[in-house]
Amino acid sequence: MKLSSVYYLQDDVVKISRDLLGKVLCTYLDGRLTSGVITETEAYAGTTDKASHAYGGRRTARNEVMYHEGGKAYVYLCYGIHHLFNVVTNVEGIPHAVLIRGIFPVEGIPEILQRRKTKHVVKDFTTGPGKVSAALGIHTGLNGLLLSENTIWIEDRGLSFADEDVHIGPRIGIDYAGEDAFLPYRFYVSWEKSKKIVEEKITSAQTPFSP
Repeated sequence: MKLSSVYYLQDDVVKISRDLLGKVLCTYLDGRLTSGVITETEAYAGTTDKASHAYGGRRTARNEVMYHEGGKAYVYLCYGIHHLFNVVTNVEGIPHAVLIRGIFPVEGIPEILQRRKTKHVVKDFTTGPGKVSAALGIHTGLNGLLLSENTIWIEDRGLSFADEDVHIGPRIGIDYAGEDAFLPYRFYVSWEKSKKIVEEKITSAQTPFSP
């Protein structure tokens, strides 16, 4: 089942970041469906979070979508190379977002392999936010899309990870954020544990997809 628009309006971005583990991130691009179970996330808490693009109320053409009502894609280019996909949350005017850092591939694996320029599913080949976007075909041209539509969306297929399987720690690559670099806003499940749980419980969409 596709997550409802109301889901994204919750005010606790850290809680949403943890809750998104086990949900299924899907894309339908050029007639091809690809998806993966979300296995790693990072929360970014808006104007008070020194690691956030919106810290201190910063508002630019790049981060404008963060200030929109939750339930949109925020996709930006990192180092001029990597397209990073974020889920905008909270109500309009509060720029919260969750970065999707890892997935375990479920559907469209031949397409995912082609996009990742490899022939086999190997450990961690969809771990890392740039790899996630590459695998699912996400790019900055999709920035601002509603997650209620049929291009990028997130489903709840009844899978969740137990607390003992979830690692919590500081976010990656944000040394510039000072003390906020140490906030426990990153949530992840190891590749080995993800593989075991996903292969036991999820193999394909519960209902046939039709765009």
